[in-house]
Formats: sequence, structure tokens, C-alpha cells
Amino acid sequence: MNILITGTYGFLGRNVAKEFKKQGNYVAGIGHGKWDREEYSNWGIDDWHETTITFEALLNINKKFDVIVHCGGSGSVGFSWENPYEDFQKSVQSTLAILEYIRLQNTNCKFIYPSSPAVQGNLGHVQISENMVSTPVSPYGFHKKIAEEICLSYHHNFKIDIGIIRYFSIYGSGLQKQLLWDACKKISKLDEVVFFGTGNETRDWIHVSDAASLLFKFSENLKGFEIINGGSGIEMSIKDIITYLCDYMEKPVSVKFNGAIKEGDPLHFWANVEKGKALGWHPDVIVKEGLKDYVNFFKSLHND
Repeated sequence: MNILITGTYGFLGRNVAKEFKKQGNYVAGIGHGKWDREEYSNWGIDDWHETTITFEALLNINKKFDVIVHCGGSGSVGFSWENPYEDFQKSVQSTLAILEYIRLQNTNCKFIYPSSPAVQGNLGHVQISENMVSTPVSPYGFHKKIAEEICLSYHHNFKIDIGIIRYFSIYGSGLQKQLLWDACKKISKLDEVVFFGTGNETRDWIHVSDAASLLFKFSENLKGFEIINGGSGIEMSIKDIITYLCDYMEKPVSVKFNGAIKEGDPLHFWANVEKGKALGWHPDVIVKEGLKDYVNFFKSLHND
């Protein structure tokens, strides 16, 4: 099959590309990022188009695709507070451009949209199912929700097969932002580290290799319109995550939490992953082992 992945230069995009290539597909990528053919070929990408994701840019590729995966766009709640207009463009406008391209030029193409449980807002300390409804608590969540609604519209009105995966906390070697990266930097440099919150906040962590394999399995089975969660189904407190990182960093530090909650960050995210498992998928990477690998990745970049 011919696969197009947007945002292929990014953390999720390149790992999704690698998974589709492993399964024997032709993989094209589009988005921002400068890398040479040898670099992107190592991630399973056959053809790279460095450009903003627009309807015209998709036309210029001049190729029909069986599946388009939209990994492009903003991936940060904090960015959406600081740059709501740009976040809207990255999340909503690009999604609309791809759907319109499919409607007019590539009608048999499936569309996969990686989304977020941020669309459901703060549901409390519960295992979150796909059908639970609440109000988003950040511009990021609102923009993702709008993009999901546009996906639903294009399915109902134009019969496009569309799948949405609401990913929880994706992590793995190569990720150089968010909690794990910031925590490793603090632990490596300081004897006393301070983090936001109480430490009792919980997240559901899914390794990027499991996230990619779920997406591939989802694309194989997709017909109509479907939303599934992308998580491990296991919640872990931030305090426990930091403890594991400290252990694997082999550096004694004093860990404190300041009690302040970042705006737009729910206290708990915990996924019900029964839909994913019903596809024959299951997460392979145990979080403790994944964290150990992540620390080794971090150390490999700071071994001076």
C-alpha cells in the first residue's frame, strides 16, 4: 500500500513511518524538518516533502494513497496557551486541508488522526473510555476536539473512512521534550529537583513502538468512523515515574513537588484500552523497562 504520513520528522511520525515500512508499505512523508535521504530512509521513508501541510502541497506530491496518517500539528498544551492562533492552524486547518484533498482527489483513502484525551477535559480519577464526554480545559483540547468534529463531518457527509486515536502519554528514545526529558535534565544537574503538582497526579504511559503498532493495526481494520484510545491501560503517578528516573540515573537527589497545578493539565489520565486489544493489539513495552531505555538514551547524548 501507499502511505502518506504528515509530520514525519517528528517523534511519533517517524516511528509510525518505520512501522508501516516494516510491514512492507511504500511510505511518503510531508512536513517541516531538514534531513537528508540517508537519514529519512533509516526511518522507512521513501520520499520526503519538506513543506507546510496544505491542499496545494498534497496535490504537488501527485500520488494516490491508501492511508494518510496526520501526525503533523501541535503536541503541547503549553504551546496552545502561548500561541492559540498558531495552534489552531496546526491542529485544525491542516486537518481540514487533508480531508478536503481526500474528498476531491483521493476518495478511497483512509484517514488516521492522532488526537488526545484532552478533548474530553478533566474527567476525574477514572479509567477513561472513548464515549465519555466533558469540556476541554485548554486551547489544545478545544482545537483537537474541533478537528475531531471535522473528521466526523467528512465521514458522515462524504463517506470517508476515518479513525481517531486518542493517545495518552507517548514516550520513548528520541523524545527530547516534556516530562521525561525535563526531569532527566534536572536530575543530571542538580542535587535538589522541584516539579509542578503534588506528585500524586497520574498518567497512562505508552511506548512509541506500541503507539505505532496500534496505529498500524487500527488502519488495517478501519472501516467507517471509529475512535480508540492509545494507552497501556496502566496508570502511574508522577512521583513514581520520577523515582524510577532517579534510580536509573544512579544519582541521589532530593525530589520535591511545589503543589502548583499547570493550567490546562488534568490531574489524572488513565486509558481504557479494550478497543485496541479487540483488534488483536497489546502493549509490549513494560513502563519500567521503557524508562530504563529512555535514561540510557538520555545518557548517550550527555556522556561528556
